[in-house]
This record gives sequence, structure tokens and C-alpha cells, in this order.
Amino acid sequence: MPEHDANVNAEVDVDLDRALEVATGLAAWAVEAIRRPRSPATATDVREKDGPADIVTDTDEAVEAHVRETLGRAFPGHGIVGEEYGRTDGTPGAPHWLIDPVDGTTNYAHGIGWCSFSLGLAAPDGTPLLGLVADPWRGETFTAVRGGGAFLNGAPVRAAGHTTLTGHVFMTEWAAHAHWPGMDVLMADLADRHCTVRVMGSTALSLAQVAAGRATAAAIGGFHHVDGLPALLIAQEAGAVALPELPAYNEPLLLTAPGAAQEASALWKRSREAARRDR
Repeated sequence: MPEHDANVNAEVDVDLDRALEVATGLAAWAVEAIRRPRSPATATDVREKDGPADIVTDTDEAVEAHVRETLGRAFPGHGIVGEEYGRTDGTPGAPHWLIDPVDGTTNYAHGIGWCSFSLGLAAPDGTPLLGLVADPWRGETFTAVRGGGAFLNGAPVRAAGHTTLTGHVFMTEWAAHAHWPGMDVLMADLADRHCTVRVMGSTALSLAQVAAGRATAAAIGGFHHVDGLPALLIAQEAGAVALPELPAYNEPLLLTAPGAAQEASALWKRSREAARRDR
């Protein structure tokens, strides 16, 4: 495995090998929790958060609570930001963990086997240091440590070698239940190029498909660090190009295989211009 980015690691004084070991153990626990049998038709553990398309289950809360407790013991000075329980500040200058216990809760709540456990570690300035995305239904765990490459179940992965979007797969996600600004223009341009769009229901897993070389590109209309940052690091460590390199909260993101970056970037620019016109 290549050496880690020593400059960034030294600045935040964190043992990333140990952090990855803890994260991997938590992922194994979370996968088992998510896979426990439940009956979507009769389940009573589903509740609305901000609306009918934004829901939470007991599993979301139980997984995040366990992860928080474990991280708190293992790294008592670190901060934690979670999808369900918000922010817990760490000591000044410490890194912070990012948790999405079930990314794709709507799929999970309805018995559709496409969701993930997402866990990351970021420097105080937001620089991603570690990323993990676990797919409970396919037995796949993507991991990356900054400067160390990307891995799937321990084997190195690389972004696709494609030089065009034509004939390949482009992943995206709705903004909850709706299209995001510029999405329709992007999808029309992709259709013109015979590039097949997939909307699967988990941001972390969609972005991770670019790292695995399965999707040539992916885009989301609003980047949320808890489910986006771990997969972003994994894809970048796999050689994917990100525009922007590190989005601000709720900023759009494009990930693309390097050989298709010029074509994808041109379509992305058109979609962003359309989004600005529609405001």
C-alpha cells in the first residue's frame, strides 16, 4: 500500500492505521445490524423527520448511537458529526468523524437492498483523511486513507479507463424526492450521448461506484459531508476527478473517470448554467 499523506496526518496528529482498524470493525458491526430481518410491510419503526420523503428508523438511530459510543472511547478528543444526532465538538485542533448510519434509509425502510453504512474522518479544515462505505447487501466495503489508494474488500480499485461517457453508466441521486436544479438538462445531454443514468437511492454507494470503475461518472445536486465525504475520498484515491475537489455543504459535485473528465465537465458546466438561469 502507498504511504499516507504524511504532511496532513502530522498536522492533525492522528494514527490513521488505527483509525481505519476501528472504522472497519464498526462497519462489520453495522452491516450485521442493517441486515437483521425486518418486515417492511408491518414495520412500526419508521418516522418522518422533515417530511414524508425524509425518514428515520430505529436502525439508523441504534447504529449511530453505537458508533458514537465506540468512537468516543477509542478517540476521546475527536469530534463527531452524525446524520441523526448532529455535532459533538472535539478538543481544539482535533479531527472529526462523519457518520451516516444508513445512507439510503428510504430503500432500507421499504425492503430494497441498496443502502450503505458510511464513516469518515476529516481534518479540522475539512480535508478528508479516511473514508469507508460498506454495502451490507453485496458484502462490499470500500476504504481509503488519504494518500494510500482506494480498496474494495482489501483489493485495490481504480476509476474506469473510459475516454467517453457514451455507452457507460452515470450515477446520480434525487434531492430527497425531487430533481435538483440543472438535473434535467444534464440527464437530457447524457441521453443524447447514449449514457445510461442510474438513480439508486444512496449517495455514498453511487459515488463509490465511480471508485470501483463501474460507473464512469456521478453527480449530486447537494453535497452533504456525512454521506458524501467518505465516498469522495475513496473515489479520489481511486483516481477519479472531482469538481470541485472538496465541495462546501450543499454545493453540487461531479465525479468522473479521468479519461472522460473533459466531456463530463462540459456537460456539467451546461447543467450549472441552466441551474443559475432557473433561479
